[in-house]
Amino acid sequence: MDKYGRIKLENQICFPLYALSREVIKLYKPILDEYNLTYTQYITMLVIWEEGKIIFKELGKRLHLDSGTLTPVIKKLESMGLVTKYRNKDDDRVVTVELTEKGRLLRENILEVPEKIYCKLKGDDEKLIALKKQLDELLASIDEQG
Repeated sequence: MDKYGRIKLENQICFPLYALSREVIKLYKPILDEYNLTYTQYITMLVIWEEGKIIFKELGKRLHLDSGTLTPVIKKLESMGLVTKYRNKDDDRVVTVELTEKGRLLRENILEVPEKIYCKLKGDDEKLIALKKQLDELLASIDEQG
């Protein structure tokens, strides 16, 4: 590799991850539009559906989102009636986000989304599972360093 080979786009691990992320999110858009959700709102709801209620800070950690990005997402979900947020009585710095009944109903209606996306990916099942595992491991190793 020549002196400038390291800074060629084709040699960057970040670029295919970035481009793939954008393309996969594009696949989600028409499906999530049916539910009036953006991709970021959807992944936020995935965690809230899993937990029922969660501390805002923990939600941000799980989603790898800072509070500046997550706050407007939660505000929008709250205005849609899908979640409610409130401060802890003992420590008003702690904010809890909780699923509403409307949010629970949406969960039942949105079960088809992962299957629709999986069909659009048209990949070999084993390769997709292996890729997900590798990405999870890479993300975990970065988290350990941070």
